[in-house]
Amino acid sequence: MIIDCHTHIFPEEVRKDREAFCKRDEGFSSIYKDSTSKMAGVDDLIASMDESGIDRSVICGFPWSQPDLCSLHNQYLMASASRYPNRLIVFVMLLFSDPDWSGKELDRAVKGGAKGVGEIAFYRDEMTSQDIHSMKPILTQMEKQGIPLLLHTNETIGHSYPGKGRTPLERFYELILSFPNLPIILGHWGGGLPFYELMPEVAKGMANVYYDTAASPFLYSKKIYEIAREIVGIEKIFFGTDFPLILPRRYFKELEESGLSKQDQEKILGLNFSRRFGSDRKAS
Repeated sequence: MIIDCHTHIFPEEVRKDREAFCKRDEGFSSIYKDSTSKMAGVDDLIASMDESGIDRSVICGFPWSQPDLCSLHNQYLMASASRYPNRLIVFVMLLFSDPDWSGKELDRAVKGGAKGVGEIAFYRDEMTSQDIHSMKPILTQMEKQGIPLLLHTNETIGHSYPGKGRTPLERFYELILSFPNLPIILGHWGGGLPFYELMPEVAKGMANVYYDTAASPFLYSKKIYEIAREIVGIEKIFFGTDFPLILPRRYFKELEESGLSKQDQEKILGLNFSRRFGSDRKAS
């Protein structure tokens, strides 16, 4: 089974009138004001999955700055999963700036079948200690229920690109240590955090942290697969494409050339996520 743990789909109204939504949200505008920035709907994703042999995908929305936009997107994700219940896994968006709304939205979404939260991202501003504190009741609830949190992380050096956040890695580490039993998936190889797991105290504190491969071909050489395996262990690496940013076949090629065994490749491509979160049903 191949599971893509990091994809994005958008409601039709957003895809058809991106300019109007750019005016409403600066973070969205920073990435999607360029008409060449790809947006996809659920049928585009399913077609890509079928072509690539992907059994299931985690679907995420966008970290809007307003509750009504988050609700709009979350509703689209839930409706999409109801159309393809054996193919899609919903991760909904919450607002760190609005914990009251977020608590109600999480309850509603979980009752409706959502399995996780994310991809939470801070594109225009940094995540602060106050953001973490304000979300404590909700993150504690997620921790108790084993609800995973997918966080956008990125390296703070190197080339610039749309969506490159400015939150320092120590802030993500602060969140991780504050909720040690919360399963956290750090997008984009954790922005370099895997390398700090060479420090024994960091590895201990990040026992429930996982890393996805989203956007890897744009960020790192294929050596990262073998190096990350040696540092954090193969079980902590999840396959994620950031669809529609990069098509799956590019990841498959890099994995084949990474030096990893077929068994380790299979773990990354789906077994690790399935074993951790129970997504083991065959697609139909």
